[in-house]
Amino acid sequence: MSNKKAELLEAIAGINRGLLATEIDKVKVLSLLEQLEDHNPTPKPVEAPDLLEGNWRLLYTNSRGILGLERFPLFQLGQVYQCIRTATAQVYNIAEIVGVPFLESLVSVAATFEPLSERRVNVKFERSILGLKGLMGYRSPNEFISQIESGKKFPPLDFSMENREQKGWLDITYLDDDLRVGRGNEGNVFILSKDG
Repeated sequence: MSNKKAELLEAIAGINRGLLATEIDKVKVLSLLEQLEDHNPTPKPVEAPDLLEGNWRLLYTNSRGILGLERFPLFQLGQVYQCIRTATAQVYNIAEIVGVPFLESLVSVAATFEPLSERRVNVKFERSILGLKGLMGYRSPNEFISQIESGKKFPPLDFSMENREQKGWLDITYLDDDLRVGRGNEGNVFILSKDG
């Protein structure tokens, strides 16, 4: 593991995906991130489907949309995944909400992506799903994605986003066998680790 990668992983280790990050932490992480991006071993990440494919677990973000899921009393943000299926150009964002037994929930968005350059993809959000993990029969990201792809509908909230023109772009600024960094159109940073 490179020094820069080790330094970045150490800097984000104690700040719970960004939930506990101070302003000083955020500046330090961005500085280390820029240094790591300068040594990207995959200069054309969009053209590396074998590396992109898989389930990625969120290690750090500054996204208010994701970190804001923690604001509900008694609930905590559990694992957050971004699952990429390169063969079908699909991406599934899955956030687990934990805390109160029997009320553990799931917030998920399904999207398609289209390469715009060797490191940028356009993302079009197509479907949003929100519900209790128990009622949905949620066990793992892979099983959940299989159910989505088979056409299953999930109670209580499962709706199409296709008419809302929800889209954005993501630059993949670092990619290796087990770490991926993305920067989104709203200034958000995502550091993810390949899960398994």
